[in-house]
Formats: sequence, structure tokens, C-alpha cells
Amino acid sequence: MEKNDIVYGVHAVTESLLANTGNKLYIQEDLRGKNVDKVKQLAAEKKVSISWTPKKTLQEMTEGAVHQGFVLRVSEFAYSDLQTILKKAEQESNPLLLILDGLTDPHNLGSILRTADATNVTGVIIPKHRAVGVTPVVSKTSTGAVEHIPIARVTNLSQTLDTLKAQGFWIFGTDMNGTPSTKWNTAGKLALIIGNEGKGISANIKKQVDEMITIPMSGHVQSLNASVAAAILMYEVYRNRT
Repeated sequence: MEKNDIVYGVHAVTESLLANTGNKLYIQEDLRGKNVDKVKQLAAEKKVSISWTPKKTLQEMTEGAVHQGFVLRVSEFAYSDLQTILKKAEQESNPLLLILDGLTDPHNLGSILRTADATNVTGVIIPKHRAVGVTPVVSKTSTGAVEHIPIARVTNLSQTLDTLKAQGFWIFGTDMNGTPSTKWNTAGKLALIIGNEGKGISANIKKQVDEMITIPMSGHVQSLNASVAAAILMYEVYRNRT
């Protein structure tokens, strides 16, 4: 079984069933309790067949991940296309698009998607190559947010930024030197680039950024985890909108 064809853990499984992406449900054979009853009922409503499965088999299916006794075989993750996200942005007065430049850690991506859902981000754009896509770990870490936020995968980030600029988006990046996030003017159509965990935003992409935003810090470690930095900036936009 392809790893990308499953989600696991009670939240991710529930969200996938609700979003009608589930094909077959595996529940640990000796599992009892409220969660089992809830998930079982939902699977029945969605006409998804259930297989009562030994714990050892579930561990093999998830390669030892924390599955909480629930594994769901799903259809491949359905990415949005860029045009769909741009159409959605046109309906909003102050849209925020998140562009992830070469993120490689699925936990970071999952946690960014979770915050993006919480702060009404319009859509997320990720590159097809040399970056993590939506995997079971991403789904689980996002606690189901992947089912609610449109995610587009593009071949060329640089061309995508040109498209966004032509549509009137301001392009922001994150850097050690830039406008403090507290003084960031978040009005209008925004596209925020979050760079790779180690290297940051790639050099060719940096050239297309209109303004760099920096998060003020006073500790000994002068950098934040990518998902934490992304969360602070998403909340800054959210706060200014509400």
C-alpha cells in the first residue's frame, strides 16, 4: 500500500470521512469506546466498509506511527489549481495566500495548514519539486485542516509570483532584516512566502519580494521554527482584519 493512500489517527480519519475521501476503514480489532462508536457510525453513513484489524497490521500499515487504532485508505489528496485559489481570493476583501518555498518537514507543513485554517488563509501554494507534499503525517498533524484549505502545487514558484503580481498581490518574505511584523501594513491582497527550514527563501525568489518582514526577537536563538514564524505572521494579518 502506498503511504500517501492512507490517513490515520482519530481526527484525521474523521475529517477525511466527513470530506468523503475515505475508501476503506481499518479499526483495531480489540478497540472499544466513544471514538470507535462515533467513527463506526460515520463510516456507515458514508458507506465506507470497515475491516477489524490486528494492532500489529495497523502498525505495519503506518510504519509505526501513532494511529490510535484508526487507519483509513483514502483517494489521492486532491490538490486545487492556482486559478481556483485566485478566484476564491477575488471574493475576499483582504486575501492572504501562503507560499511555502521548499518546506521539507511534514510536521511543519501540517502545523502551518492547521494555523492557516484557524486564521482564514485563502489558500496555500507549494512547489511540486524538492518540497514536502500532503502525506499522511501532514494530514494527521493538520488535524483535518487539509480537507478545508485549498492547496495548489505548482511547477514554477517564480512564474506563480509573476501571476500573483499581475493580479495585484503584494509579495512579502520573511528575513532577519526587514520591516518588524508589528509595523507590517497588511491591507490589500497579500502573498506571504515562508522559506525552507534551514536555507530560508531561495535567492531567485527573494528578488521578487516587495517587502521583507522580520519577527522581533530578543533571545539567544535568533531564529524560529518555520511553522511558528508562519503562525505569528498569519495571526498578525488575522488580527488586523478583525
